[in-house]
Amino acid sequence: MPEITAHAPGTPSWIDLSSPDLGASIAFYGALFGWEAWETGTVEETGGYRMFGLRDQTVAGLGPIMNEGQPPAWSTYVTVEDASATADKVRAAGGRVLVEPMDVMAAGRMAVFMDPEGAAFSIWQPGESIGAGIVNEPGTLAWNELSTRDVDGAERFYGEVFGWGAETSPMPGPNGPVDYTGWQVGGKAVGGALPMPEGVPAEVPPFWLVYFAVEDTDAAVAKAKELGASVVMEPVDIPAGRFAVVVDPQGAVFGVIALAEGAGP
Repeated sequence: MPEITAHAPGTPSWIDLSSPDLGASIAFYGALFGWEAWETGTVEETGGYRMFGLRDQTVAGLGPIMNEGQPPAWSTYVTVEDASATADKVRAAGGRVLVEPMDVMAAGRMAVFMDPEGAAFSIWQPGESIGAGIVNEPGTLAWNELSTRDVDGAERFYGEVFGWGAETSPMPGPNGPVDYTGWQVGGKAVGGALPMPEGVPAEVPPFWLVYFAVEDTDAAVAKAKELGASVVMEPVDIPAGRFAVVVDPQGAVFGVIALAEGAGP
């Protein structure tokens, strides 16, 4: 895929990892995806935030755990035209503002929100940085997916905040068909949502899951295990490709998928 020069508003465009051990995370993802990592400035300026890159393009961010009790996790960022106006929309739609819109030096503006059911997500108003420079290639962001106990409520909320359309259809799953909702912007798929699987403890909040494209899902899972990861869902085939869900050695969950021909946003 050619280099990306802009992400349309409403499109998930950036991801970053909160980790309790930056060095260990750099080693793990470097070995798994071939990523390099570099600092973005002094610790005083950035809080220790770093960039992951592939082929001289930024693909993800990495930062330390900032709050006591905060779990390691990958975060999804959606591009917006105006971070402050989006925060107003979140409040009006029943969500919460966890981090008010703020400048990230000259790179852009960000904010962190929680939807009415408790799923955390972030936004990115581009400045000098558009977000990920490449997507949908092996080792880069391929998909962002919400697991929630209230899909209808999510359709309403994210529709009001981002203008997302929603199209739901049955999708084969490892435990039988599930109703899968595709988020759309201008008729283009930008992400998905599905009901929280049965058996998930009630204290587990809804969450956004980040998927990375890989050439071979089984090989990627085997490599992740070799590097100390565990597997939540072993590789399985779906119409979009073959995917699996993994927990990295620090405890952050992510998916990998070998995209079927023509699949992806």
